[in-house]
Amino acid sequence: MDFNYFGLGQSFEVYDFKDKQRSVTAYVNYMLNRVMSMFEYKGLPDTIPQKMIELYIMINGHSVIIEHNDELYVCFGSWGGEPDMYYVPRNYIVANPYLNLFKTFEIGKDCVLAHNDSLYYGLMPMFQRYATMLVENDITMRMVDINSRITALIDAKDDSTYESALKYLSDIEAGENGVIASQAFFDGIATQPYGEHNFQVLTDLIEYHQYTKASWFNELGLNSNYNMKREAITSNESQLNDDMLLPLIDDMFNCRKIWIEQVNEMFGTDWSIEWSS
Repeated sequence: MDFNYFGLGQSFEVYDFKDKQRSVTAYVNYMLNRVMSMFEYKGLPDTIPQKMIELYIMINGHSVIIEHNDELYVCFGSWGGEPDMYYVPRNYIVANPYLNLFKTFEIGKDCVLAHNDSLYYGLMPMFQRYATMLVENDITMRMVDINSRITALIDAKDDSTYESALKYLSDIEAGENGVIASQAFFDGIATQPYGEHNFQVLTDLIEYHQYTKASWFNELGLNSNYNMKREAITSNESQLNDDMLLPLIDDMFNCRKIWIEQVNEMFGTDWSIEWSS
């Protein structure tokens, strides 16, 4: 369908719910857009956009801050070298064709390890898990929604009755009065009720969808009500999940404060980080 949106001539397609990979990617990207604004950096050089730091460490779990040709950059790569006594890698391998940089850096000496969380895990495993759950539920809700259009199954005993039934349904769909012209039509068809419980199933699926989405938000530290009561809830009930919001986002914030201090010490910068609104 073509739709001229403010003169842009944008063409919109019917969304393919069966394309699970595309749907999961969309859910993950939209969530990344949300969490990108959780923190606010100050003092960053022009060579290091805040967006790239957050993308690298949220997606990969880790990256490094390096100095190259008298400029600071953030680069992602992989672990390397012999680990220390606690089996923590001591080197970081960077390959950046644009900078013509292919080098192994020693962490703490040549570079600062920037990490999203204490285990350098990143957010992608969580994002992919919840996005997959939501996509599967989207497909189920769509199937239930479509099946809800069927109120009864029509059984036609012969071709003539079949054609009459199609004509009757076509007239109804077109907004016209359906007319049954013969007794043979009544005698030639049988109906079976269908989809009587679809409404309740759809309600349950919507509640599951809201619960899954709220759980995803809450794990990140974004407050989203997951109370499934269908009656009015008190203010205390709406705040039951406040205490569980803190651990992950606090760990993410503390990790950033640690490696930002290390950057300031190694490169003489004046970086800082704060909570965003």
